[in-house]
Formats: sequence, structure tokens, C-alpha cells
Amino acid sequence: MIELLAQTGLNSLYAAAYLSLVAVGLVLIFGVMGVINFAHGELFMLGAYVVVALYSGFGVPYILVAAIGLIFVGCIGILMEFTIFRPLRDSPLGGLVASIGFLLIAQALVSMGFGVRMEHVPPVTQEVIVFSEKVRLPLQRLFVILAAVMFLSLLWIFLRRTRFGWALRASAQDAEAAALQGISIRQTSLIAMFVGAGLAGIAGVLTAPLISVGPHMGHAVIVAAFIVIIVGGIGSLEGAIVASVAYAFIHTIVTTFWDGVIADITGLSLMLLVLIVRPTGLFGTTDRA
Repeated sequence: MIELLAQTGLNSLYAAAYLSLVAVGLVLIFGVMGVINFAHGELFMLGAYVVVALYSGFGVPYILVAAIGLIFVGCIGILMEFTIFRPLRDSPLGGLVASIGFLLIAQALVSMGFGVRMEHVPPVTQEVIVFSEKVRLPLQRLFVILAAVMFLSLLWIFLRRTRFGWALRASAQDAEAAALQGISIRQTSLIAMFVGAGLAGIAGVLTAPLISVGPHMGHAVIVAAFIVIIVGGIGSLEGAIVASVAYAFIHTIVTTFWDGVIADITGLSLMLLVLIVRPTGLFGTTDRA
């Protein structure tokens, strides 16, 4: 039993790692722009397909593919800001509906280019860290965990130690006051979309060798990300990280001992419980930050 719990804990760390990248990116976009990007799961999917196209298809080194995936999906985020969210800045509902349209277009384009079958990316490494007979950690999963820690740490430094980061935080706290101080809301929106989309893209790049890649793979990820940001508190980056760890652990435990459907129900039940007890989430406040 102890070994099973230990293995479940390692699996949970892996799931929390990539989920936190997706959720933090989603929170950052909402915090700065005030819009819910329903197509965020498709940015995760596009990152995975960069690996399918370049690493599986052309044998490009994985590290280079990771950099390309981050930049490519970040640029897709900038394109979304220009074409979808900026024209609908005064209509959050319109931006949400438009993001759903982008979601469907992205799925259709990927299906046309790669087909609807599930793609299997060869692992970068098949080495496994063996703790005991029943407790093992594939090195590929360790890469995901370490990369998530690195990117989240870099994001923290960016937000706390740089002028652009201060501008993002100011815009998230009060966009009108930030504009009065000379901060360009358009510029901060572009940065937020690039960083938020890039985080989702790199999450897809990191997990592509470990999961089946398909045009509709973003659905499960975006549902989990929404649960996480609601539980953690909408607008709270710290809450998104803590909630990602908690959700991943609970979901993995329930999946291990029961099945995935019950795990999904448990996750939704957790969200409802938090909303009843604390409507603003664990780390949320009455004001968006």
C-alpha cells in the first residue's frame, strides 16, 4: 500500500506540473485582459502537434522543438489578441464566444493536416529511475516536473523583478489606473497573451511524448484548468499552482483506486464544495487581481 501511494504521488507531481503551466497561463490572460480564453486547451494541443510535426516527422532535436513550440504557440496567442480579443475588448462575452470559434477552427485545421487518429510520439528517453520494485519514475516525467518548476520560477522572476512584469501586475490590479500611469494596455495584453499561450504550448510540448496526441486533446485539459483556477481563486497565480497540485493528487488517487469517470466527478464536486464554502476560491479576493 505504501509503495502504491508513493507511485501515485509521483504520478500526481507529473500531472500537477503540466496542469499548473496551463492554468497559470489561463489565469494570467484573464487577469490582464479580463477575458476567458476557451481556446486555451487548443494552445496546449498545438504545442503537442509541433512535436508531432518536427520531432516525429523530421527528427528535429527535442530541445530545439521545445523552443520552437514555445515561440510558435506564443505567436498564436499574439494573433488571437490582434484578431479576436482586441476588437472585442469591450465585450468579454463576445471574446469568449470568439475564442470558442477559434477552438473549432484550430481543431478543424489540425484534423485536416494530421487526420483525426491519435498520434504517438516516440519518447525522448526510456530511462527510468527505480526507487523500488513498484515505485518508478520515467525520466521523461521528471523532465516535465523540472521544466514546470523552471518556467514557473522564471515567470515569478519576470513578474516581480522586471518593468514589463510590474506593468502586467498593475494592469491586472486596475487597468484604468495603470493606463493613467502611462502603461500601455495594448502592450501588456500582447505580453500576457504571448506568455500565457507560450506556457500552454510548452506544456503540450513536454507531455506529447507521454500521451496520445489528437485534435481534441485540449478538451480534458481546459476542463481541468477551469476547475483549478476556480478552486484556487480566479486571478490568483499562487492559487492556480496550489490547486493544480491538490487537484492532480485527488484525481490521480481516485483514478488509481476507482476509475477516471469517478475521478472527474470528484474534481467537479471539489469545485462545487469550494464555491459553496468560499465563493472567491482558496486564494481569491472580491477584487480581480
